[in-house]
Amino acid sequence: MSGIAYIISAPSGSGKSTLTNKLLKAVPRLQFSVSYTTRPPRGTEKDGLEYHFVSREVFERMAADGEFLEFARVFGDYYGTAKRFLREAEAAGNDLVLDIDVQGAAQVKLQLPEAVSIFILPPSREELQKRLRWRSEEEKQVESAERRRSDEERDHIIRKRLQTAAKEIENYSTYDYILVNDQLEQSIDRLKAIVIAERLKRLGKKLSPGDQKLVDAAQDCLLPNVRGKVQKILDSFAASAKPHCAG
Repeated sequence: MSGIAYIISAPSGSGKSTLTNKLLKAVPRLQFSVSYTTRPPRGTEKDGLEYHFVSREVFERMAADGEFLEFARVFGDYYGTAKRFLREAEAAGNDLVLDIDVQGAAQVKLQLPEAVSIFILPPSREELQKRLRWRSEEEKQVESAERRRSDEERDHIIRKRLQTAAKEIENYSTYDYILVNDQLEQSIDRLKAIVIAERLKRLGKKLSPGDQKLVDAAQDCLLPNVRGKVQKILDSFAASAKPHCAG
């Protein structure tokens, strides 16, 4: 069995990249789709590893030629998944992991309804803000003097990403699985369980006790089983958006 597309989405700062990297190392026959983007590399990012970094002109030409499975504009830059990655994964007998935002996920689901979609959430708005600030400090250490942002610019970026996160989270109900990334090791285990459980489901074989345990762990993350937990996270974002009265 091969050719399953796993869509993984999350608000910026939710730990998606860390979880995805751990997943790729832990589960065999997974191939990562390296997206194209027009944004410049951050820190130690290298072309062809984290992203394929291209000019706006090149990206727009690829889009016009129908080379993307999905693409979107985020924070002023384009991001897209080339169709060839799915073909290459299938030819190699692998499943494909797509690290894309909610706009791209919706586009892929239209073309590949059988794709498995996973939405990663932070445990709360407060925790997401902490993670974004920590990442901002990390970026600050590796930025050159010419490209170094002011503290005011950094604060503005964090506020903008929190606002975007609040909007993205509202789309959680369009995903098959919801994974709340509160404890890293547990979250890695849950993500592995989801991927393996989907493979087992499509094989249609009788499950061993070990397989059944993985399937049960994956089912705990199915959308109908996490609505209450997600509502608390939504409430934390809603509470921060309410105006505070003086006195």
